Amino acid sequence: MTIAESDASSVSKTFKSPRRELRCDKIAAGATFLFNPLTVASCLGRSTILFTNCAILLAISRAVTGKPINAMLFLALASYLSMYPALLLPPMLLLSSDRAGKDEKEKGGPTIEFALKSLCTFLASIGFLLGISYIVTGSSWDFVAATYGAQLLLPDLTPNVGLWWYFFTEIFDSFREFFLGVFWLHLASYVGGLTIRFQCQPLFAITTMLGAFAIFKPYPSISDTSLYLAMLTLYRHVFPLMRYTFFATATLLYASFLGPAFHYLWVYAGSGNANFFYAITLVWSLGLSVVVSDSIFAVLRDEWEFHRPEMKGKDVRQI
Repeated sequence: MTIAESDASSVSKTFKSPRRELRCDKIAAGATFLFNPLTVASCLGRSTILFTNCAILLAISRAVTGKPINAMLFLALASYLSMYPALLLPPMLLLSSDRAGKDEKEKGGPTIEFALKSLCTFLASIGFLLGISYIVTGSSWDFVAATYGAQLLLPDLTPNVGLWWYFFTEIFDSFREFFLGVFWLHLASYVGGLTIRFQCQPLFAITTMLGAFAIFKPYPSISDTSLYLAMLTLYRHVFPLMRYTFFATATLLYASFLGPAFHYLWVYAGSGNANFFYAITLVWSLGLSVVVSDSIFAVLRDEWEFHRPEMKGKDVRQI
């Protein structure tokens, strides 16, 4: 609710959305996350990703309230638990800088001193947590290969809602290392582009990265999707600008109902094969991709109308 109560989704040092009066109520934003069926299912399944999501939300809430050190501490905790949140560091630095110096209009971005201080806090926190793990496991670093190594090298190809497992089941072993690098590079490549393009709206860069995690992580879960959709509700003011809301909603509902059925037919009933389940995960990823791309279009259109207010409400066609 702290994130929703702030105006970080519609106002920054260099940007004010022309539709900021339509931003989401904090009660509605909190209820959207807590009562989302995907969140409830994650709780019932006792997924440990909930602790990572909690740390990410705490990091964002501290960043929007102008507490960059605390934000780095919680982001380090999330990265320690799941590794992927480390990719949120660049936009989190921008968000922390924007909110920490909100009243200092002359500053455009994070200073070198601010960035180094935050980066050192982040790295020191991760080092401290890894040191505790080293002591707890009997002065052994074997836990690194068993945890982070398992996420990087993808040894477990158990079917999930992601896109990696089927591809690496079918691929020849001689090409495995190459495509592992390609897939990881693809996921990491979003960080730079989103951070640079949305440097005036760093919270949206973080939100979009969470959407990319939900689609392109090696081991995604429905809890990743619930977190992304909860953060997306903060951008209610741009929902009227989205073009494919019905298609995306219908696709996600279609995959949500048929996914468990296809998994049961394949794994338990034995009346299907892996293509049944992988096809529905492709539909699921397609729906999420449409939501992510459509939200990017809506935010870019909103930002364009801020710079050119005379074009508000007018149709735009590419010639």
